[in-house]
Amino acid sequence: MTARRTLPGFASRPADPERWVKAPDKPATTNRFTARLTIDVTPALRARLKVAAFQRGITVADMLRALLAHEFPENPGDIP
Repeated sequence: MTARRTLPGFASRPADPERWVKAPDKPATTNRFTARLTIDVTPALRARLKVAAFQRGITVADMLRALLAHEFPENPGDIP
């Protein structure tokens, strides 16, 4: 039987979970989007989103970011 290999750093548990949870987020160096949002959609809606993004020449993520920014502006008085 062979020994089990461990992957360094990937999905490793923190030594002190309390301190890890309370630690401030590290700034992203290569990506300005640092929060991930997951939603459940039907396969049909996902397909429509992908087609719409493709037709506009953008990614689904960019299209949804623009939609959310329009619907939820930083200054609430900016809603058209």
